[in-house]
Amino acid sequence: MKYYLIVGEASGDLHASHLMRSLKKNDGKAEFRFFGGDMMAAVGGTCVKHYRELAYMGFVPVLLHLRTIFKNMTLCKRDIVGWQPDVVILVDYPGFNLGIAKFVHANTSIPVYYYISPKIWAWKEYRIKNIKRDVDEMFSILPFEVPFYEKKHGYPIHYVGNPTADETNEFLGNYDESVEDFYTDNSLKYGRPIIALLPGSRRQEIKDNLPSMIEAASRYADDYQAVIAGAPGIPHDHYRQFTQGHDVSIVYDKTYPLLLHSTAAIVTSGTATLETALIGTPQVVCYKTPIPKVIAFLRKHLLKVPYISLVNLILGREAVKELVADTFTVDNIAAELGRLLPGNPERKRMLDDYVELSLRLGQEKAPDNAARIMVELLGKR
Repeated sequence: MKYYLIVGEASGDLHASHLMRSLKKNDGKAEFRFFGGDMMAAVGGTCVKHYRELAYMGFVPVLLHLRTIFKNMTLCKRDIVGWQPDVVILVDYPGFNLGIAKFVHANTSIPVYYYISPKIWAWKEYRIKNIKRDVDEMFSILPFEVPFYEKKHGYPIHYVGNPTADETNEFLGNYDESVEDFYTDNSLKYGRPIIALLPGSRRQEIKDNLPSMIEAASRYADDYQAVIAGAPGIPHDHYRQFTQGHDVSIVYDKTYPLLLHSTAAIVTSGTATLETALIGTPQVVCYKTPIPKVIAFLRKHLLKVPYISLVNLILGREAVKELVADTFTVDNIAAELGRLLPGNPERKRMLDDYVELSLRLGQEKAPDNAARIMVELLGKR
């Protein structure tokens, strides 16, 4: 069968590439055409447009590139109609993908599948009308999305497991580097425990979050060393402007090993909070925002969910401390970090919560499960 996939950022490229591999296992004649990235291209098929030409984040960048966005959307629509795939598979990226879903539903008989739901449970819940009208099957990777879609909105979906859980389980099962080798290979001070700093993957969020993270961690510098998880594509010089005058190290492409060998972590919101929890490292979640008091007010009145970290959203309670907007201060970060160091009861409580988190996510391999269901459904058409 012919599969047309659309992603708009690096994480989508990763998840879609895994799904494509699983589809090939279930369908020996699978052909792929996609708006995607290098990881998808490595699996095979035709890359029509790289996601780097699609990924505009924020109101102003989107406004400045509206002509390009519309041009890409027109190209995508024409390419789908011309290729006539057996299914269109959308991966997150709702601003673009929901527009494609509307077109495909209105103008063709091609089914539309959505892998990794848009976060409409947090904001823009009105998009459920478009999803119910234009998306034939939704494949969810977060268990709390099932009652949101099925009970609240009467729209049945498939929970297929969580790919981050798959990835961390695979890492934990195969990683065999010793603590001493990890320290030596990364020029770290052997014998001094680590506080990991995960300030995000974009330049602006690193600029916003990292200085306060470093300052908070430096209060424990007598006993611990701070180590930054360097993000792909972010040069060392970008970090150096914030690390000057501080005894802070950076490691690249080793986030999971770094977390495994760390005593605690300070993490910006996002998938990294879930990765940190599943690897078993106690964490403080923080995210700096402009005009913090205003953002705090808007968060209370506009955001549809009480938490920003996936750990807390999945567990339905504040298992990890969230310091956002008006609560984001160096003093608060340092104080919460101190509560997570060995010998404190908060550390054991958080580790116990992590066990429950793993149980809730389950043992399903998300891409394998999703691919199997997709091929079964398509076979019945």
